[in-house]
Amino acid sequence: MLTQIDHLIVATDDLDEAQRQCIGLLGRSPSWTGSHPSFGTRNVIFRLENTYIELLAPEGEGPVADALRTYLAEHGPGFYALALATEDADAAVAKMRERGLSPAEPVEGLAHDDPSGAFRRFRNVFLPAKDTRGIRMFVIEHLSEPELLPFSLPVGEPGALVDRVDHIVMMTREPDEAIDFYGAKLGIRLALDRTFEKRGLRLLFFRLGGMTLEISSPLRDDAELGAGEVDPENDHLWGVAYSVSDAEAARKRMLEVGLKVSPLREGHKPGTRVFSIAGSPLGIPTLMIEPASA
Repeated sequence: MLTQIDHLIVATDDLDEAQRQCIGLLGRSPSWTGSHPSFGTRNVIFRLENTYIELLAPEGEGPVADALRTYLAEHGPGFYALALATEDADAAVAKMRERGLSPAEPVEGLAHDDPSGAFRRFRNVFLPAKDTRGIRMFVIEHLSEPELLPFSLPVGEPGALVDRVDHIVMMTREPDEAIDFYGAKLGIRLALDRTFEKRGLRLLFFRLGGMTLEISSPLRDDAELGAGEVDPENDHLWGVAYSVSDAEAARKRMLEVGLKVSPLREGHKPGTRVFSIAGSPLGIPTLMIEPASA
């Protein structure tokens, strides 16, 4: 039913500034700069190896633009929504309804790229907040050729660039409900369910299309990922961890473009090296990971 985490949507009220931040963060140029005529929004996209990052801003009139303005007024820029890919939107709707979810009927969408004049067509299936515990989420079927959205070109040395998203971090107060929703109802594989007493966390790792969805549930008030940020009634899109082939080179590049970064340190997974970005660029807590050597 679902093939991958298609893309991450970042809400912004200043698209030019968000684009500059994203170029500095990723070390890559945009793949797409355009608009959604029927949604009343403008966007900038950065396509990576395993997903893409979409910066989205309201521009005109439309339900998506209205929802974005409301979100930005209440929360400011940040991690807005998650899109999951399918090859058949109608079949995905049928399967989700069979499993007890209430997806809307597929809605056709059109995106326009200003520099090239290209158009991309797609179908979106929106899931209600009552099914997702408040996470903005939809399923997307792309109707256009993938080549219309090219990979983001590098603007630095290869080892210093972000190649892919390693994992997305979400927070929940109800881990068993998360297992039911993401595992049983969406059919995403639960790769690990583990409690880390020292960190005060129960972590769920769901794997889909070469990416991990990490769902963190605090066990106590002094949990490593602030328990105070977790709404008892709603889950929360929280952070993004990117993969770089050379953490030292990536850290140096980010310092040169003015980002504030932590010292390099060993990651929780043996053999990895990580550093974090201060100030939550794009309104999102951000971590860089150098994978363990093969």
